[in-house]
Amino acid sequence: MSRKQPDHNLPHLRIGDSEIFWLDGGRIRLDGGPMFGPVPKVLWEKKVEVGDDNCIAIDNSAMLLITPSAKIVIDSGIGDKMTAKQQEHFRVQQPWRLPEGLNRIGLSPDDIDLVIPTHADFDHAGGLTRHDHTGRPVPTFPRAQYVFQKKEWAVVKNPDRRSASSYWPENFAGIKEGLNLKIIDGDFQITPEVNIFLTGGHTIGHQGIEINSQGESAVHLGDLLPSQNHLHPLWVIAYDDYPMEVIAVKEQRLPDYARKQSWLLFYHDTEICAGRAQTARDGRNITLGATIKKES
Repeated sequence: MSRKQPDHNLPHLRIGDSEIFWLDGGRIRLDGGPMFGPVPKVLWEKKVEVGDDNCIAIDNSAMLLITPSAKIVIDSGIGDKMTAKQQEHFRVQQPWRLPEGLNRIGLSPDDIDLVIPTHADFDHAGGLTRHDHTGRPVPTFPRAQYVFQKKEWAVVKNPDRRSASSYWPENFAGIKEGLNLKIIDGDFQITPEVNIFLTGGHTIGHQGIEINSQGESAVHLGDLLPSQNHLHPLWVIAYDDYPMEVIAVKEQRLPDYARKQSWLLFYHDTEICAGRAQTARDGRNITLGATIKKES
């Protein structure tokens, strides 16, 4: 893992002999209501800053995971291919700077071995491709294998009306089975440290990622746990295709992560990148101990 030392401001976390860095995948603003689904505004507005337009800031914090055997990008941000109309619609506040983040730790997109999107929505998959010098979308990480669940890729290829609004074809241009696409079906050990598992819930093929190394562990539940404000199992987002599955996964897995004091990784949180799970004083709910704050 020879590379220059990371910027002192770049958030990072060591898990055994592996290391996670958070990269700038862009910031947007969305209506706060859908981000908290059935939760009344009188409750969620205490957790986040909400504007007069009812919108809240949404970070898209792509992750770089470096293990002894692979350099892995987990989720990829909004990308840099949005049209002016799309940028206005999604209120882009900060642009996608993932390659610049890699450069800050002495890497480039050519160095990435694996890319693991939790699912195919534009805010997680927008950075999978970028425009080349001719304006054509091509894979951002030319040497990498892109890893999708079989169920998720089936929707990418044939999106229903609901998925089509967020599964943009240009985000998957040049990603092909037999070339640079690895299709998995359920649980899959992608490296000795990294296990991918099918969660469903948010989308039919949404996947989570567990990292285990030298007795330390971390987990990324993607949009099943988009921020620290969604730790309660019933705090789900309106964008979930199967909300009861989201609740079931959180009820099943979060207590186990708390027992193991695993780090929970957050993609959409604007304040922290990760927090160590622990059981609350009531013995039932899950809360956070130590946290990794966003770049200052």
